[in-house]
Amino acid sequence: MNKFEALGFNNAIVKAVTELGFESPTPIQEKVIPVLLEGNTDLVALAQTGTGKTAAFGLPLTHLVDFTSRETQAVIICPTRELCMQITRDLQSYTKFIDGANIVAIYGGASIDNQSRDIKRGAQIVVATPGRLNDMIDRRRVNLTNVRYAVLDEADEMLNMGFKEDLDTILSQTPEEKNTWLFSATMPDEVLRISKNYMENPVEITAGVKNQGNDNIEHIYYVVQARDKYAALKRIADSNPDIFAIVFCRTRIETQEIAESLIKDGYGADSLHGDLSQAQRDQVMKRYRSRSLQMLVATDVAARGIDVNDVTHVINYNLPDEIENYTHRSGRTARAGKKGVSICIINMKEVGKIRVIERIIKKKFIQGTIPTGFEACEKQLFSLVSKIHNVEVNEAAIEAYMPKIYDELKDLSKEDIIKRFVSTEFNRFLDYYKNAPDLNAGAARGERSSTPGITKLFINVGELDQLDRNSLKDFIVEVSGVDASSVTNVEVKSSFSFIEVKAEVAEIITGTFKNQRYNNRAVRIESRGSKEGGEGRTRDRGRGGYGGGERRSSGGGSRGGYGGDRRSSGGGYGEKKSYGNSDRSERSDRGDRGGYGDRKKSYSGEKSFSGEKSFSKSSSSTGGGDRKSNFSREKRPRKQL
Repeated sequence: MNKFEALGFNNAIVKAVTELGFESPTPIQEKVIPVLLEGNTDLVALAQTGTGKTAAFGLPLTHLVDFTSRETQAVIICPTRELCMQITRDLQSYTKFIDGANIVAIYGGASIDNQSRDIKRGAQIVVATPGRLNDMIDRRRVNLTNVRYAVLDEADEMLNMGFKEDLDTILSQTPEEKNTWLFSATMPDEVLRISKNYMENPVEITAGVKNQGNDNIEHIYYVVQARDKYAALKRIADSNPDIFAIVFCRTRIETQEIAESLIKDGYGADSLHGDLSQAQRDQVMKRYRSRSLQMLVATDVAARGIDVNDVTHVINYNLPDEIENYTHRSGRTARAGKKGVSICIINMKEVGKIRVIERIIKKKFIQGTIPTGFEACEKQLFSLVSKIHNVEVNEAAIEAYMPKIYDELKDLSKEDIIKRFVSTEFNRFLDYYKNAPDLNAGAARGERSSTPGITKLFINVGELDQLDRNSLKDFIVEVSGVDASSVTNVEVKSSFSFIEVKAEVAEIITGTFKNQRYNNRAVRIESRGSKEGGEGRTRDRGRGGYGGGERRSSGGGSRGGYGGDRRSSGGGYGEKKSYGNSDRSERSDRGDRGGYGDRKKSYSGEKSFSGEKSFSKSSSSTGGGDRKSNFSREKRPRKQL
């Protein structure tokens, strides 16, 4: 016997949920459904997104509504078009075997005349966004005088979006004797006020703890410099080859810019924000649901109502303006009992906000370390190997080609064939991450590397001296006499470089280079924490940044952010000039809304440095294609300084 049948649903609904694969109710459904089926009651239900709230109110509603009548008996109000459409689809699936059932969605961005015609045909249940429903009430195209059930879904978000007056107007058009059901992920004071104004002795049901996050979500934050946020996003994506993520940005403009940059860099990405038409939004969501996209870059408002299974990661490119909205963002993953990861990419000043979020969601964050270029390459390599191992071979189709293939490869051993085949794809990725910098903010400031037992040294030679990673390492080993294994990492910049060495040989190396010259100029090696003057070891106001002044301070741009940090040209830092008082250089760290961002200095670099080579894959502006293998991208190098 299906457990939903035991709850008291009629046969048509039991048949529908069985076909949908529902076997057992979720915790919120177990608590809510019996209360609603018993009869007249108001209800306040608190549960996280992804726990089955729609079925919790949708199934009882479809059981209680009289579908032999053409009157509108129930209205469901929700904050966004996407959520409105999702609820409508769910209710239509629940009533699949009920004759005469008509559930109509009303939302902005679509023809109001078509929606009016659907209502006139007899809509027993109307699912609506507040603005469009208010408009149709004003035009007398919707009649709510016979409504017996009013459902407010995502009530906290509707209030955050400024729909309080609209809700007041809508609810005033409904009978006083109706039942009001309020569903929310969090319980701010405004939601409590609604329950007092429009409900009579409501039953309050909570699944979990108020405002608490989903137990199946792992929360991680990465601390990077503001200028490295985009590079960190790519590094995270490349270290998770099977990523299927939603990336949250604060503004529509930034959402579009980040999505375009990802597309140009060869990722399967697209944007979702309020400037898109309904047709465009539908197309984006269709591609995302079909997994033609790996990353959906979205604003908070646009992402509400996204109900997509198996989202692996939620990435907060910016922390939300309203900290409680973090609960809604992270709830896009780990749905239906599955596990997921919520990531925050922050700067040093935002660590305190992470602590605030921890208190609100009652979950502890893990401070993660942005993977190195080597680690990203390793992840991609073994992902490729796994795909090769598990690929399904079409024996019939490939058989005709095999004799010629065998003949071409006859002089190679099995080991050689494997190495060459893997290298065909892997070399591209290896090139991309050649000399990739450490993006973790902590590693860029102290004398020590982020790895225990390793010391990071500065040397004032680099690419302009015709040195690369290998030749510089050979130079260090030859002059100092230390073992090559003691030099663990080399990062070559334009006129300087960083070397990571085992702590026990750091003094030996710095000592042997005191009077050393290279190409007739003095070479200096010292620990990263040195305060002495010279070619760019510290970010000293009014003096050269790293590399002898290549990144000069603007000398007083108090509103600047980091210069040259706009990524609309395609992700990485181009050769774009930025000037001291510009407050547009880093939209994600604007310094508004409670102190986001670092606004102390402004750097107007003559040429800014991306930290990573960038490459592109031909793509339209509306999408990046299916990035099934990160190795298949065309490499388009940018000038790396």
